[in-house]
Amino acid sequence: MSKILQSLKLALLNVGYAKLGPLWDYDDVISPFIRLYYITEGSAMVYHSNEAIELKPGHIYIIPSYTFGRYKCDEYHEQYYISCLEEIKNGYSIFNFSSFIFESKANPMDLYYFKRLLELNPNRQLENNNPKVYDNRPTLMDFEKRNEELSPSAYMETHAILEILISRFIKDMNTQSTKSNVKKEFGMVLNYIHENLHENLTVKQLADFCHLNTDYFSRVFNESFGMRPNKYIQSKRIERAQLLLLSTNNSLKQIAEKVGLENLSYFNRIFKGHTGVTPGIFREERLQK
Repeated sequence: MSKILQSLKLALLNVGYAKLGPLWDYDDVISPFIRLYYITEGSAMVYHSNEAIELKPGHIYIIPSYTFGRYKCDEYHEQYYISCLEEIKNGYSIFNFSSFIFESKANPMDLYYFKRLLELNPNRQLENNNPKVYDNRPTLMDFEKRNEELSPSAYMETHAILEILISRFIKDMNTQSTKSNVKKEFGMVLNYIHENLHENLTVKQLADFCHLNTDYFSRVFNESFGMRPNKYIQSKRIERAQLLLLSTNNSLKQIAEKVGLENLSYFNRIFKGHTGVTPGIFREERLQK
């Protein structure tokens, strides 16, 4: 596990403080980056990962990348916010490797870290409170490029603070269930899937990789991740496609090939089944914002 985490890359996009009211009401938000919140006053709701989470003062929250969500504030709340890109080697995500909670009661240092990050990175606040506005390639590239302007010490401290804050949401190893431990042990096969999304992956191929019987592998995988291997592979292909649509100028055909769905009409159908829109519309809507 430690070797994989050593490859974790974090890139700050934004940090700031916002006072928000009923206009903070957005549906069908999906972003290619992590969101972190520290609530200081008031309350609001976020809905993601099949959970309804109340944002409360004195608590910190994380919203994983590529997670469909709804954001709603009925009256008023104030928040420190952070957004950052994350990646482990070969396009692997920390959210596929570890079990996470999405809310934690803040300790005295958490507020300091949010404030310190803002101090290290002034002028990185968002000008628009709509969480959908910044889900496009040019804007994200511009935000990320600002990290190059940091001094070496500020860059390292920024990265360290992001690591500390994200670590607050990783479930303690001693409290994880057997199912979570099995999930951790499947880390290598998940990495294999991520490295080979462009290939024609089969359940037998994955089972052989783990030196397991195909039926047994499929059953344990389903128990650990709540879905069959083929469904997991398909979901990762769509996630990768979303990233490529937002971060490259590749054609739809090129992206389909890169995620192992070479038949363009099939790619369009599967993508729409997951997101509600075709790849072309997904890219057009995000880039126009």
